[in-house]
Parts: sequence; C-alpha cells; structure tokens
Amino acid sequence: MCPLVLELMSRKSFEVVVCVTGQHRWMLEQVLGIFGVVPDYDFAVMREGQTLFDITTSIIARMKELLEKERPDIVLVHGDTTTAFSAAMAAFYMNIPVGHVEAGLRTYNIHAPYPEEFNRQAVDSISCYHFAPTETCRDNLIREGKTESSIYVTGNTVIDALKATITPDFRHPELDWAAGSRLIILTAHRRESFGEPLRRIFRAVRRILTEYRDVKVIYPIHMNPEVRRAAGELSDCDRLHIIEPLDVLDFHNFMARCYMILTDSGGVQEEAPALGRPVLVLRETTERPEGVEAGVLRLVGTDGEAIFRNAAELLESRAAYEEMARAVSPFGDGFASRRIADILER
Repeated sequence: MCPLVLELMSRKSFEVVVCVTGQHRWMLEQVLGIFGVVPDYDFAVMREGQTLFDITTSIIARMKELLEKERPDIVLVHGDTTTAFSAAMAAFYMNIPVGHVEAGLRTYNIHAPYPEEFNRQAVDSISCYHFAPTETCRDNLIREGKTESSIYVTGNTVIDALKATITPDFRHPELDWAAGSRLIILTAHRRESFGEPLRRIFRAVRRILTEYRDVKVIYPIHMNPEVRRAAGELSDCDRLHIIEPLDVLDFHNFMARCYMILTDSGGVQEEAPALGRPVLVLRETTERPEGVEAGVLRLVGTDGEAIFRNAAELLESRAAYEEMARAVSPFGDGFASRRIADILER
C-alpha cells in the first residue's frame, strides 16, 4: 500500500489520512521506515497470543472512533488480511464507500488460504471500487455480480514496491554465506499447513539439501510459534540458515539474487516472477492462477515427493529452469498506484 499512499500524497486533489493497525508489528515498522510513510493513526493491536477474535474486535472498535472523527469520503484497504476486512466492515457500518486495492483474487475454497479467502470475498462484497490486479480478477468479480463500472484493472501495487527496493549494490552477510551456491529462499507459514503439512515441507527441503550439495537454503522464519516448533525438522542442516524475518528491502533483494523460491506466500507469487525467479507454491490452491498459466509458478502442494520432484527438475534441467525464469509477471507493470490515483481523481 505504501507506493499508493505516496502517490496520493503527491497530488493536491487528496487529503490523505494513514491508519495502521499494527496487526503484525515487526513487519509494519520495517516497511514504514523504508518508504518514509508516517501514520496518522496507529492502533497497536498486536498482543502476545492474539487470536482472530482479538484482532477483529479491536480494529472495528478503533476504526469507529477514527471514522467518526475524520469523516472520510472513501476508505481504501488492501488485500486479504483481517485488518483489511475489519477496516472495511467498520466503514460499511458507517456508510462510507470502500475501495479495495487487490480486489478479485479467489481460490473459492473458504478454508484455503484461511482466513484470507473469506476476508477478500467479504471486502469485495461491500466495496464500491474494485481495483483488480488482472483481467482474471475482473472476471471473478463480474461472475459474482459486481457492477462492471465499479471494477478497474490496474495491476498490483506490490510490483510498484519492487521498483523502490531492488538495488544493484545490495550486500548482506547471509548472501555472502550463500555465495557460490544455488540459493533457495524458503517461506512457509500458512495456517492451513500447520502440523503435518508443514513438517512434510521441511522434510522435502532436507532431502533437497542431501541430494544436491551445491544448494543452500535461507529460511526467514515467521514469528508464529507453531511454525517455529515445526522447524525442528530442519535442525542440523549445515547448508540451511533459519534467520529472523527480513524487512521488505532485504527480502526483495534476496529474491533477486536467489536461484528459486519455495513459498506459501501470496505476495511472493507476484514479486518473484517479476524478478525472473521460478516459484514452487507450497499450497493446494492459489488465488493467482495467472502465474501458473503463464508458466512462472508451479502449484506443488505440501506433498514431500511432489516438492522434491519439482525442485529436482529445476536443479537438473536447464531448459525447465529457463522456461520458468523469464521475468514475465502477469500481475502488473509497476504503475498500479498511478492508475488508482487517476481513477480516484476522476
């Protein structure tokens, strides 16, 4: 959302009020600092052991106070977080128009990803403006009965953010450690994978490291205690580093310098193809089928054999690797923020 915030602030047409909820405090502060965005409101809702109940009720109550004070003409929310859902719901309750940035993504499986699939469907159901990243997203919204005149295909602002973060002279000790190897970036944290699916993912990674001695893996581990417990499967892997979460600048530059990515993240499925990095998606479904159709993503699930087999093909077959590593992103060209601001101005 930061590139859009900055674009709106650069135009005299708008008075921009920035609210953050602090749902993920450790990630939030990094991002705000990199983009130079100073929030007007910070709810600081993050609590140890927080639940979806805690996050939702806290945000809705705080949003009510903010909206009564500011009386905005429109509330913009991004994506599929509980923050986006709760903020949109509060605006809807006060009859304030909602604009959904990254509208129309779907798996149509309400439990995968959980709770994100519900969140984005709910936000779209109450939005007046749908800023869809792709034509596929637009088609989803039209099939659901959304008014065509409310839907705008803009690309995704996540690609805009890449332009501000990738630097040619980037250095990091972990990349120095991985120098001379084929580096795999791993991210795995989805709620629906907790338990045995997550352990299967980690066992497949161990097998990759055992079979391919020129491979190293860096795993920026999620803060969730469930994920950290399951990561015990990766103990004693000398060519794997489990590190604390990276800020957005570091993570984008790690992706730009790796060989391939194993991920269950949503945003990474859009970012990595724009950088020409093959992605194996560690999920049973994806709300970004455009990447699969374009051949830059592969949906491999959490089955250990499928993960290993697909990773092995990319490590052994240059042709297979180059077919995926084409730096072709169906998710935007880096100008989504400008398009959204133009639409709102009109």
